[in-house]
Amino acid sequence: MLTQIAYPEPIEKALAKIESLLASNAELILSQNYSISSRSLALLLLQKDPHFWQKIQQQNSPAREIEAAIVQAQNQLNEPILSAIASARQQQAWRLESQTIRETTPGKKTLTERLHQFTVNPITGFPLLVVILYYGVYKFVGELGAGTFVDLIESFFEENINPVVNVWTAQLLPWQPLQDLIANEYGIITLGIRYAVAIVLPVVATFFLMFSFLEDSGYLPRLSLMLDRLFKAMGLSGRAVIPIVLGLGCDTMATMVTRTLETKRERLIATFLLSLAIPCAAQWGVIIGLLAQKPAALLLWGGMITAIFLIMGSLIAHLLPGKPASFYLEIPPLRLPKLKNIITKTWVRMKWYFLEILPLFIWASVFIWLGRLTGLFDLIIQGIEPIAFSLGLPKEAAPIFLYGFFRRDYGAAGLFDMQQQGILSGNQLVVVAIVLTLFLPCIAQLQMMLKERGAKVTWAIVAFIFPFAFLVGYLMNFVLTILGVRI
Repeated sequence: MLTQIAYPEPIEKALAKIESLLASNAELILSQNYSISSRSLALLLLQKDPHFWQKIQQQNSPAREIEAAIVQAQNQLNEPILSAIASARQQQAWRLESQTIRETTPGKKTLTERLHQFTVNPITGFPLLVVILYYGVYKFVGELGAGTFVDLIESFFEENINPVVNVWTAQLLPWQPLQDLIANEYGIITLGIRYAVAIVLPVVATFFLMFSFLEDSGYLPRLSLMLDRLFKAMGLSGRAVIPIVLGLGCDTMATMVTRTLETKRERLIATFLLSLAIPCAAQWGVIIGLLAQKPAALLLWGGMITAIFLIMGSLIAHLLPGKPASFYLEIPPLRLPKLKNIITKTWVRMKWYFLEILPLFIWASVFIWLGRLTGLFDLIIQGIEPIAFSLGLPKEAAPIFLYGFFRRDYGAAGLFDMQQQGILSGNQLVVVAIVLTLFLPCIAQLQMMLKERGAKVTWAIVAFIFPFAFLVGYLMNFVLTILGVRI
């Protein structure tokens, strides 16, 4: 025996209104050979099925009255009509299941089911997320990757590789400019390769290891489910959690993954947020490693970037026209991650990332060398120095922003060198970390944005981000100075 689904009262009233309108225009609507009931047709119209909605408008039917009924129903609901209909159908399916299926051991939930509820329930899911961020990001990537591993490899370069390269270069290449290309302060080996291998590689490796662990466990789809409502406030759906989280590893890869999002509007919002407020693994790993000794600085940086992510996402969602995307996602089972899978995924991502960044770091060193050789580098730095001074930073910070133009993680690596030399105070470290995080996308990400979003959208995003990053840095320095805060 078939049971009619009872929808929420506003939907039932709208259905009755639409059925009445259809009945009075039967010769126009139902003359088509559709073997469905008037209620089914009303449901399709209520959900604005493209085929039937077009038929209504083509036949000069009461589209305005139907539209008014839809708007009235939506205004009386606390969720989208599509969501309310889907929820009512799901509840009916559960009732039918409970009436027809009998479990041999009723009332008992498996461990996997209990863990699933634990991860998707906001009351328990958010504390779990905090634990993962603390141990997986702060401890594992920040302290172990960006701290211990970077210090070890950096010390090895400084003590065993750079001095040898400088000596051999001086002996083999008599011309000073050629020596500077390979060695010394801005050489391909002593700066570019050192940044890529000693500073970026350990951070990216530990992040992708953590990401692969979470991915293989089945946790990431559940994180998407839990954050769906929060992301909807920014015009995104829970599906966007995957490229956003992946952006914490590599924004270039994440920008490419945005093509999996449902609507053009959602892809645009995700690309904008990835470009503005999602630092790549090397960038935030180095920053966390630098700020780890100053918890107040780390909390201020993290809170500021998170606030900008949420505020700007919500703002652009209100400015961009379009409907919010629906969210459907198959949830895989939770399981213990397999070591082979973790290693394989980490290796593939590491290989892709490193083969991408190493040439870019080398080219960045070449550009800096050419700039210094022609005097253009010094001229650009002189132009940046007033900006650095306005942010309360020393003039030594100006080259960091120039590095960041080539790659944001390249700039973060330069920030590491400045911190090692004791040039920056706690306040200055926070300001420059915020500006570098919000700074222009790296060259690789810029190329991917041009490919995925087109030149017009890409250059509009860049034109906004560049002044916005420095404005936020200026305001942060101003507030810290006015309040007399010393970190």
